[in-house]
Amino acid sequence: MISILIYLLVVGLIVGLIWYVCDALPIPEPLNKIIKIVAVVVGVLVVVLALLSLTGYDAGFPRLR
Repeated sequence: MISILIYLLVVGLIVGLIWYVCDALPIPEPLNKIIKIVAVVVGVLVVVLALLSLTGYDAGFPRLR
């Protein structure tokens, strides 16, 4: 359970950092939006896999010890 919380925290930080960097750097608008969308989609997929691991589905996350 703790490992899932750590994964969720790390994913949230990474997506937030990508979002911040895209806003801070002068990236052209279409590329800026694409990078943000890809970051959110990957983040949501990781969250879904983390939640599926609570049900017993082996999501392939390595165990933290």
